[in-house]
Amino acid sequence: MAAQPVPQETHQPIGSEGRHRVVVIGSGFGGLFGTKALRRSDVEVTLIAKTTHHLFQPLLYQVATGILSQGEIAPSTREILAGQDNAQVLLGEVTDIDLDARTVTSKVLGRETTTPYDSLIVAAGAGQSYFGNDHFSEFAPGMKSIDDALELRGRIFGAFELAEIGAQRGENVDHLLTFVVVGAGPTGVEMAGQIAELSHRTLKKDFRAINTRHARVILVDAAPQVLPPFGQKLGAKAKSELEKLGVEVILGAMVTDVDERGIEMKFKDGRVERIESVAKIWAAGVQANPLGKTLSEQSGAPLDRAGRIAVNPDLTLPGHPEVFVVGDMIALDNLPGVAQVAIQGAKYAGKEIDNRIKGKASQGPFHYFDKGSMAIISRFRAVALIGKLRLTGVVAWLMWLALHLVYITGFKSRVTALLHWAVSFIGRGRSERTTTEQQIFARSALSRLKGGAADLVSDPGAYDAARAMLETTRRAELEAQAAEEARLTDSGERGVPVEQRVG
Repeated sequence: MAAQPVPQETHQPIGSEGRHRVVVIGSGFGGLFGTKALRRSDVEVTLIAKTTHHLFQPLLYQVATGILSQGEIAPSTREILAGQDNAQVLLGEVTDIDLDARTVTSKVLGRETTTPYDSLIVAAGAGQSYFGNDHFSEFAPGMKSIDDALELRGRIFGAFELAEIGAQRGENVDHLLTFVVVGAGPTGVEMAGQIAELSHRTLKKDFRAINTRHARVILVDAAPQVLPPFGQKLGAKAKSELEKLGVEVILGAMVTDVDERGIEMKFKDGRVERIESVAKIWAAGVQANPLGKTLSEQSGAPLDRAGRIAVNPDLTLPGHPEVFVVGDMIALDNLPGVAQVAIQGAKYAGKEIDNRIKGKASQGPFHYFDKGSMAIISRFRAVALIGKLRLTGVVAWLMWLALHLVYITGFKSRVTALLHWAVSFIGRGRSERTTTEQQIFARSALSRLKGGAADLVSDPGAYDAARAMLETTRRAELEAQAAEEARLTDSGERGVPVEQRVG
């Protein structure tokens, strides 16, 4: 059978003819703030993203460990932008950018859409890097999406449930009560700390056959210290605090293999060790979005090892001043892959587009203002690096709470997040502990389909033809069913044994 052509359509942004068209790719910090920066400009903005929400990625680990719900860190993009009349949102993963034709092609469930632009802001972000070992992802999910966080929540809480069953049957459950976090950056440190709190404090009275306080939490990294971007002093402090929580910190160990039951590590001296563990979390390394390669091939701009593309000092693509690239995708002045770089870059790009439309002068080169870095270790424990100021303990923890509360989008989300933090940090509860098998296994099941989720839906044309036929047969079935229901009521046969019926 010949392959069916992919349905395509050309999308024209809202607004009048001749109005400047801006397409924004991505609904993360860069995409959202870039769109908002143009709210008062005489432009029509189309934001294209593969999800319908704006993700506050730094708090994903709290979704995975049951502190927050996904809605609190991932509000609807449409709801956020509902009051911005010059902006609209399109769902779809961008698969191609044509710099010469100035079009963006996106796809969702086999449907392709082509959107033209006059100016383009590419803020597609970064994904998890397994350093060439992508098969590790089946057994050690990353921390880059809501899907990742919900799957990890199911794996973490599910490990305790399976351990309870195994212990009641007299089985060895050590591999179920061993949690391994790969990567000692901020995400890994925060994740390890929260799993330790979960096992040692939150769940300590919830099980009968196992003692959750005996669970092992192991943090592994090939680097020689914890939190390298924070410097040696704060890194050592974070390591010490983690160890006080009961986290085993293994440094200088490169993960060389990951399978269903554990991980294998190799040390500098050639020694190889294996840790038996069912629940593993990958928080090591990032890889820029593949769109960086697309832009590089067309513009000639080089890529670095992480797939980030070199841009001009004004964040434009070399040879294409109408294209801005912001956030985790850019290689410029050794900027870190943090939210503030994306936010400030997106605001800069939006302002630059507005200046061009109004005939104003350029702002000059983009300058990043470093507002500092923070990482929470557990309740009342955190580290903060702000300029030359280094803070630890409760003060750093309170600053972390305040900063993240400010950047959570929406008043409703801020209030509910604050309440959940009170429950988790002052008390010992976790309000989001619901898990399902679907959360754990759906990703693996979809990956086994040749076309992914698109294999589960019909082609629009085929669906319309099948629906016309089904409507005819279904109508006859419904009419016959209604007639029988009426007959049973009118004849008084409902609830009467067959042998007692008259006639």
